[in-house]
Amino acid sequence: MDWNKLRRKKIAWAFLLLAGMVSCSISYKFNGASIDYTQVKSISISDFPNMAPLVYPPLAQRFTDDLKDKYIRQTRLQVLRENGTLDLEGEITGYELTPQAVKEDAYASMTRLTITVRARYTNKVNPDEDFEQNFSAYREFSNTSTIDQVQDDLCAELIKELVDLIYNATVANW
Repeated sequence: MDWNKLRRKKIAWAFLLLAGMVSCSISYKFNGASIDYTQVKSISISDFPNMAPLVYPPLAQRFTDDLKDKYIRQTRLQVLRENGTLDLEGEITGYELTPQAVKEDAYASMTRLTITVRARYTNKVNPDEDFEQNFSAYREFSNTSTIDQVQDDLCAELIKELVDLIYNATVANW
């Protein structure tokens, strides 16, 4: 076996591999946003009031703040109160507790908390992307806990899910 020939082949392959790695670059955007920042500079996000029949007082402020934070953290858009290139507004329309898994004694062993948000999105650059849509998320909890015991944690999870859904529907263009 010719060791010099084998060594030259290994060096050639290593060189080709190295050259390929240097000459090619792949760019990924992990935030999922597909925004043309040359045309879109800002987003206005109005407060989302709680219009649900059952009211959890901190819900509206937490939801609005988390929604704004998502766009601040994951885009280069300036977040405004009004007159943005993109406009997002809406309201919380549902905050419901529904019994689940009813046992033979007619009592539920689980309860489902559902939050529904209506969002209206306007894109002044591309009006074809405008929409009005309801977004909903839910979590179930055991009736060994009261809603007061689990409400803060469940709402945080549901708000995160709803914010992600709205973000994906507006600027992610999946």
